[in-house]
Amino acid sequence: MKKYEPDLYLRDIDSYIGSEKIYNVMGVYVTEGVKYIMENGYSWFVTDAIAVIRAKLKNKDFLAIKLTVKNDKAMMEITDGNDHIFYRQEYKWSDAKRNLTLFYVDNVLMLSGEY
Repeated sequence: MKKYEPDLYLRDIDSYIGSEKIYNVMGVYVTEGVKYIMENGYSWFVTDAIAVIRAKLKNKDFLAIKLTVKNDKAMMEITDGNDHIFYRQEYKWSDAKRNLTLFYVDNVLMLSGEY
């Protein structure tokens, strides 16, 4: 049996430009693209973002969630899509390999390419 290895570089991410299915994760709907990144090593990023949205930002209709990776460290910022930062989380260590931007619109979390 072959051991599953997640694709931390997310080589297929650009193929997610729309979504026919949505999935319920912790009370927030996620698209097929977000499910893809969760299955490839970024579930911690998605669940952390959802936890913050549900606890602190549940009244916001639109949010941009950015993951920035540098030197085995990462930072998540949740903004209004412009320069107003609502929340920032630093990760002192991460195996993430790429920067990501997700959008949260009307209780649906999606990749920027699915927006």
